[in-house]
Amino acid sequence: MMNRTTILLLLIAMISQAQIIQVSSGTIDRIEKFKSTKVDARNIDIWLPDGYSTAERYAVLYMHDGQMLFDPKSTWNKQAWQVDSIAGALIQKNKIQKTIIVGIWNNGLKRHPEYFPQKVYSTFAIEQKKLISDELLKKKKIDTEFKPISDSYLEFIVHELKPYIDQHYSTYTDRDHTFISGSSMGGLISLYAICEYPEVFGGAACLSTHWTGIYQNHDNPIPDAIVSYLKTNLPASQSHKIYFDYGDQTLDSLYRPWQKKVDVVMKAKGFTPKNWKTQFFSGKDHSEQSWRERFSIPLVFMLRF
Repeated sequence: MMNRTTILLLLIAMISQAQIIQVSSGTIDRIEKFKSTKVDARNIDIWLPDGYSTAERYAVLYMHDGQMLFDPKSTWNKQAWQVDSIAGALIQKNKIQKTIIVGIWNNGLKRHPEYFPQKVYSTFAIEQKKLISDELLKKKKIDTEFKPISDSYLEFIVHELKPYIDQHYSTYTDRDHTFISGSSMGGLISLYAICEYPEVFGGAACLSTHWTGIYQNHDNPIPDAIVSYLKTNLPASQSHKIYFDYGDQTLDSLYRPWQKKVDVVMKAKGFTPKNWKTQFFSGKDHSEQSWRERFSIPLVFMLRF
């Protein structure tokens, strides 16, 4: 008969096994509870393409909301980007360079604080900060007063996670082979990352970027503040690629006027179709299914040979 300790260890093993995700292409290395001095520990899923070899070097794409990227059976809404099958097929067809994808799990109720551009938030008056905090509390996106910690989150990626990946995997470490991507708030933090660390990231793919920060267009200071930030902080167009897109259903229906304003700034800062793309997808909503359907477009845009 098994003792209580043995039973407990078996249960832990079963739970851990249940968390293993299935991929249709390549393999996944999972680091559970990756420790950080900057932010809370979280899981990291590292996708290696078929034929991964230390004899070659690979570009690296860092992606937010890592638990939503690979296996729809493992996600809360049974949807996923399925980046393994998309990237794997593009690599196989020589459409993009060989790439490792690093999925950074979000931190639940700290997702909004980690993904909201901190320097943008610092420009708001007290009453504006209260409005933002109240709206996020109302939507149950946070459970306490809103205080962005995105600068610490980016420090974690740049100064802790990236060095680990470069040390343990066969990567190109330079800017021209280092990219970052996400959707919604993940799109916003990806844009913030390339602005704050233009020497680290050579490209950012921002799908359904959550320009509103909260969930309304009226009485909202956030979008114009982001536009002002971009006027000063966009990276050099000659050495960076930026991709945006949006739909017109569900939450994406809020984004058109703000994306138009951002596009004006992009043109003014010297971005051209060679290094910048904004695409509109009629009838598409704010979901992993929609992002999966079009993810090949930003991958080819950023990672083509």
